[in-house]
Amino acid sequence: MAAGGGSPSIVEFFGGEDGYRCGYCRSDTGNISHGMWAHSMTVQDYQDLIDRGWRRSGKYVYKPIMNQTCCPQYTIRCRALHFQASKSHKKVLKKMLKFISKGDVSKVASEEEPMDSHIEDVATCDFAYKSESQVSQSDLTPLAVDQAERVENEDEDSGETKEEGNVQKVESDSVQIRADKDTPVPAEPSHSAKAVHAPPKPGKGADLSKPPCRKAKDIRKERKLQKLLQNQMGTAEGSQLQGDQTFLLQNSKPKTNQPKNIEDFVFVPLPDDAQHKLEVRVVRSSPPSSQFKATFQESYQVYKRYQMVIHKDPPDKPSINQFTRFLCDSPLEAEHAPNGPECGYGSFHQQYWLDGKIIAVGVIDILPYCVSSVYLYYDPDFSFLSLGVYSALREIAFTRQLCVKAPDLCFYYMGFYIHSCPKMRYKGQYRPSDLLCPETYVWTPIEQCLPLLERSKYSRFNQDGKAVDEGRLKELGRVRVLHKRTVMPYSVYKKRRKGPSDEASVQQYASLVGQTCSERMLLFRS
Repeated sequence: MAAGGGSPSIVEFFGGEDGYRCGYCRSDTGNISHGMWAHSMTVQDYQDLIDRGWRRSGKYVYKPIMNQTCCPQYTIRCRALHFQASKSHKKVLKKMLKFISKGDVSKVASEEEPMDSHIEDVATCDFAYKSESQVSQSDLTPLAVDQAERVENEDEDSGETKEEGNVQKVESDSVQIRADKDTPVPAEPSHSAKAVHAPPKPGKGADLSKPPCRKAKDIRKERKLQKLLQNQMGTAEGSQLQGDQTFLLQNSKPKTNQPKNIEDFVFVPLPDDAQHKLEVRVVRSSPPSSQFKATFQESYQVYKRYQMVIHKDPPDKPSINQFTRFLCDSPLEAEHAPNGPECGYGSFHQQYWLDGKIIAVGVIDILPYCVSSVYLYYDPDFSFLSLGVYSALREIAFTRQLCVKAPDLCFYYMGFYIHSCPKMRYKGQYRPSDLLCPETYVWTPIEQCLPLLERSKYSRFNQDGKAVDEGRLKELGRVRVLHKRTVMPYSVYKKRRKGPSDEASVQQYASLVGQTCSERMLLFRS
């Protein structure tokens, strides 16, 4: 788990009174959400926020008002360690393998294939920056800690607790990914949100709670495979995850009587006369690493063409400024932890390089308990490779690899599931997956949610009528506020404030982010 960094999260809350255009049903004012501008944010705070239904678009963080918005958007996560590729997923993996090894460019798409991934944030891009912060950086710089502590101690009941842990901030270079595999550890939630799991059905698939059997013959084959792959990767550029790779390669062959997994399709030794070479590189986008800066223009040109061809944007809309604000800027602090992934936590671009050029980029956040998918764009010339599906499968594999070093990091968050929009239901095909209850913030298996969503587009998934939001606001006075560059609890700020009361706004903010985040993050007040 990542501890809070040296700099606390600083946010401005904008409320959610106005409706915006919906990118799903095309309603002009039906998209209703709460929003706040995140000047900075720790990865733990953002993890806790997305576990309460929030999501970011650049530095804008928003939460749909689920019982009012036209198309309710439910946070969805896949339990990556237990993921099993479907037939349509395997078709996509096989198609990529044939293309790389033989140059097969068959463009016959399966009707079962999901549509392109990560499309929904195009809609948020239209309204996110109407509320962009105008506050100067100097106003956001808190005074010395000792001065802030004296202010907090003015109120006997404030009971402020200091953030635990001290995480060193360092820049991360690219991590070249070629061998990803899960650890045979059952997925369990590590965060405050509780999970509701359906009991396993007898006779349905392998028992994932038991380690698979390994025969001596399989071990000999795996050793041979490892040597082949080591020879193949010996001259590759970029840093290698040697320890993790060895573990992953040893587990990359299919076990007896078990279906093939993602890694069996992705990390197979290619023939010497393979027609193409595919590499996946992870580069830190915020703060930008040297590799990110060096490939910025090439990556932007792929994005621009994608938006124009796939989303029919006019040439002037996908500007460098829009690209930077939407997909490069991030409030997340770069953090490292001893038990965290080698690349650290924060925001990254996962670049897909084919024969020396970028053909696709997956924008992701690496958080204490998950890899969170933000967006995917690709070169339209390679649409026949179903890169939306392929990238999602690679991101699941990447999550499984990170879990080797960081056992808590075992979920793949796919953004929002929108049942009321049929073309957005494809995310439910990545199973096992859970949806977040919009009232109690408990994770519920999607199989239990779908019948409820068939009856009503808005639904409470937690069937315990007495259950409440365990992370709800309990003490408004303990909410942390940044006012005139001074950190103080709301109870002190309320006494100092001049002018009309803003208690209703602060109450709404704290109720939405929850007690824990409201005590860690700083709410900017002018």
